[in-house]
Order: sequence, then C-alpha cells, then structure tokens
Amino acid sequence: MKRSKMLAVAGLLIFGLMTSACGTVVGAGVGAGAGAAIGAGTGHGAGKGALIGAGVGAVGGAIYDITK
Repeated sequence: MKRSKMLAVAGLLIFGLMTSACGTVVGAGVGAGAGAAIGAGTGHGAGKGALIGAGVGAVGGAIYDITK
C-alpha cells in the first residue's frame, strides 16, 4: 500500500516538473536549431552555434515560464 502511494506521488511530481519546464525545453530546442543555422551560415561551425543557441534559448524559455 505504501509503495503504490509513493509511486503515485512520484508520478505527480515528475508530471509537474515536465509541465513547468516546458518553455525551457522548447526554448533550448529552438535556440539550438537557430544557433546551428547561424553558426553554419557564418562559417563558425554549427556545433558551437547550437551550444550557444541552446543556452540562450533555455534561459529565455525559463524567463518566459517564470513570467507567464
């Protein structure tokens, strides 16, 4: 009985984390794609651009989640 209650609580906590961090994850994905495109277009490398873009996008998404 205790195990099933603990699993239910853990599941609800994970669901809450997933829904609250949605903007952060989406922002990181969009930022990585945009950064890779800009990095490849400017000749500085898609990998480096994707890393920078993912970081900036994640921060932007987190700020959006906090304010909305």
